[in-house]
Amino acid sequence: MTLDARRTRRAAQAAGAGAAVLLVLSACSSSDSASDASGSGSSELSGTVTVFAAASLQESFTALGETFEKEHPGTEVTFSFGGSDTLAATITGGAPADVFAAASPKTMEIVTAAKDVAGTPSTFARNQLEIATLPGNPDRISALKDLTEPGLKVVLCDRTVPCGAAADKALTAAGLKVTPVSYEQDVKGALTKVELKEADAAVVYRTDVRAAGDKVDGVDFPEAADAVNDYPIALLKDAPNPDTAEAFMDLVRSARGQKVLTEAGFLKP
Repeated sequence: MTLDARRTRRAAQAAGAGAAVLLVLSACSSSDSASDASGSGSSELSGTVTVFAAASLQESFTALGETFEKEHPGTEVTFSFGGSDTLAATITGGAPADVFAAASPKTMEIVTAAKDVAGTPSTFARNQLEIATLPGNPDRISALKDLTEPGLKVVLCDRTVPCGAAADKALTAAGLKVTPVSYEQDVKGALTKVELKEADAAVVYRTDVRAAGDKVDGVDFPEAADAVNDYPIALLKDAPNPDTAEAFMDLVRSARGQKVLTEAGFLKP
């Protein structure tokens, strides 16, 4: 695919993403079965659900949270988005929360090892890396190896967070070494560096490139297929509002929730 074609494709995806999410979330629920994961028939649900979620889930989960609140008056979904490792440490440190959605099984394991999870985490989505470049891709980046070019300002996620671990895995598999100008604590931080033109490129998730719209261009690279991250979600052991939290997780895993996630660029679990 040519660079112009890729940019055209990105622009079309970005323009359609917001509309697609609205269409999905406003779809008539008359065809939903009694087992629809939005918690139909659960009018008794109430109170606040606190969700700790990977930064890359911000757009999708915010939309799902708004839908959940509309379908269950009297409920509120609040989010804390950030690097999965930081969120995991916060949970094991005793912070009150109902749900944890991580960007990798490894970070979820931090919480399960501390016995802070109720039940077994389940994978609800997967995500793949992509290179975010300045609009128009002025440096003509077309492959992962181009990030090794002298003078190119590249940003990576810290290796302790899932996007950084995945990038490191892809670079190692390709036999490449990139010296970034900075390591960021979550994927949104890495993307922001490019959006603000403080960096020429960043290795982030394809979902973040799509959410950024025309603020960046995206470049696919084949090595990303070997570093796909599974996203697990779990109810926390001491969840203050477990019933409502379970209903929110059901929405995420439902056909409607999965539609929102795939429209945002996530892969199916």
